[in-house]
Amino acid sequence: MWPCGLGKEMFLLSMGSIYLFAFASLYMQIPGLFGDNGLLPVRNILRRDNKASLMEDIRRRPTLLWFIDDLGLTAQTGMSLLCIIGVYLSVMCIVSKGWRSIFSFSFMWILYFSLYQVGQTFLWFQWDILLLEAGFLCIIVSLSKNSRNSAGSPNDLISLWLVKWLLFRLMFASGVVKLTSGCPTWWELTALNWHYESQCIPTPLAWFAHHLPSWFQRFSVMMTFVIEIPIPFLFFSPIRSLRMFAFYLQVTFQLLIIATGNYNFFNLLTIALCLSLLHDNGLPFTGILSCELKRRCRVFNVIVNTIRKLIVLVVAFVFVYWIQHLFLVEFDSKNIIITKIGQESLFQFILIQTLGVFFLGFTYSQFVVALKTIVPFSIWVGALSLGFVIFQSLLRCCQQEQVLDKIFSLVLCCVKAGVAIWLFSISLVPYSALDEDTQHNVWPVVRKWHSQIDQFHIVNSYGLFRRMTGVGGRPEIGIEGSDSLDGPWQEYNFKYKPGDVNNLPPFLLPHQPRLDWQMWFAALGSYHHNPWFVHLAYRLLSGERAVLDLMAKNQTLKKPPRYVRAILYKYHYTKVSCNSLIEFVRKARKVKSFWWREYSGEYLPPLSKSEPSMLQFLNHYGLGPSKDGVTISRTGYLHHTLLFIRSYLRASDAWILLGSLFFLAFAFSDSYICHFKGGRYIFYKVHLP
Repeated sequence: MWPCGLGKEMFLLSMGSIYLFAFASLYMQIPGLFGDNGLLPVRNILRRDNKASLMEDIRRRPTLLWFIDDLGLTAQTGMSLLCIIGVYLSVMCIVSKGWRSIFSFSFMWILYFSLYQVGQTFLWFQWDILLLEAGFLCIIVSLSKNSRNSAGSPNDLISLWLVKWLLFRLMFASGVVKLTSGCPTWWELTALNWHYESQCIPTPLAWFAHHLPSWFQRFSVMMTFVIEIPIPFLFFSPIRSLRMFAFYLQVTFQLLIIATGNYNFFNLLTIALCLSLLHDNGLPFTGILSCELKRRCRVFNVIVNTIRKLIVLVVAFVFVYWIQHLFLVEFDSKNIIITKIGQESLFQFILIQTLGVFFLGFTYSQFVVALKTIVPFSIWVGALSLGFVIFQSLLRCCQQEQVLDKIFSLVLCCVKAGVAIWLFSISLVPYSALDEDTQHNVWPVVRKWHSQIDQFHIVNSYGLFRRMTGVGGRPEIGIEGSDSLDGPWQEYNFKYKPGDVNNLPPFLLPHQPRLDWQMWFAALGSYHHNPWFVHLAYRLLSGERAVLDLMAKNQTLKKPPRYVRAILYKYHYTKVSCNSLIEFVRKARKVKSFWWREYSGEYLPPLSKSEPSMLQFLNHYGLGPSKDGVTISRTGYLHHTLLFIRSYLRASDAWILLGSLFFLAFAFSDSYICHFKGGRYIFYKVHLP
């Protein structure tokens, strides 16, 4: 268990790394996504209203990009500048503890918020708003007096509690919405039968996970509900062993997701939030009484340890009891016979026969009724836990030896306590959406506070994988080009998303190819709801270099085609028939194609560059060639410097660039070695030459 000071530093260090991944990954994609000839040009939404003042434009869309004209920059180079500054600040946060300050994290939050405001559909993901909320909490966490000891500042407990509350809302809501959505695959515990195949960008291990036995897939779904719904309540436990149990479960859960799916920095960000569980807050009076009692009375320690163990046993019993009643298992151990054992391993057979089939032991209406109790109960748990932490922080402030330190700590503690209470209150507005009755009971003044700051995404609602998509086959779009309507048609390849059935799924962590991601969402609907997709077809017909850089190199398409069309396919993982694990591994090594696909229909009809219907469609959304106009000439030194950096990095692989920046920054960072000896934490600070 880490002292509070080290926990805070590790959290800020992790957030600096995640900011680095977010800024650098986005920087590499700006020209193709948001440039003047990109898919969603930013300049279209930064047009000034002649009747409105600059402040009115800022209130309408708060972003630093309104000031790019004063710097002699275009919208594209302005976004690049914000990303470069963000990369620099995040690298310095990794390198030096002194840079993990309120100034650095405030500026990085403003930079990312400015980019989010103009990112449109390519930046509207849940991990982007999660980064904004967690980044805002970094400002509060970094607002503390620097401490020379590992215990940190007394008010760090309040800051880290806010991080813990965010983690609770994220995990609990993600579990609840899976059931409130009414998705049959979640209720039948069959979601993972399709998840590994249908997720946005799978990893190579997803193919192997897809072939796990059906009983194990159902067991995994059951464990997902357990980890996401009841386990988060242990985050607020004052007993360290229970928090550590919850921490290891959450981190293991995130690592398994990382192994089977490419979700950029999202899982790393969740693990960073889990670091808030590692600080040792203990019981409020142990800091005052334990030292004296350890010397005079060993009975006190025995009583405290006994009580803790009893509480742990009671909690374990309650969890096992409710899991047994809520997740029913059909036991069938009578069929274990010698002939069966001879056909497969004894261990595998016993598991199948004794575990049987898992299924939910409650109905949708029962779950909705239970939420009317669980959601208010979780709010009371959060409120009591926050009061506990504030009281504990005040006690620690009173233990300061110097009078000035004591006064400063108390003042800062009161400020953080007020901010924490305010943030907790307004977070109840999006969080209470899990239950309609609870949402109606939120005070009107709290609703007013939330409405006033809602656009800044300081608090948000979450709910990942609400419904399982791709049941029966993964929908995927193939874009093809040709010089004749009669063919032959040549398919465009993407860098990461499934296309060629012979290509191996990649590992991308922590890069997010936002075009590849949006192609997955586009396949779930139609091009009518995705105007950027029609604009993609137009840019391919024009041979736009910035857009082509977002895609893989296509050796068969040396020049822009005369026609472009899109075909909708259903992708499936290839299957391996076997009777044992050893046989499966042997056959899997010989697999050459991880996918096979079937024709599903036409997604976009063949279009030419001068197709009137396409041009009319694009002009309606402000994306047509009539909106291109003439780019204003920029001759400033800063503008040309940014263009030079862009030209130098254009051919770089984003994944390699992100990894290089992180390891280079970490190589020159301040390093801490922690050693536990004699009941004390000893820290060695190593300065690299």
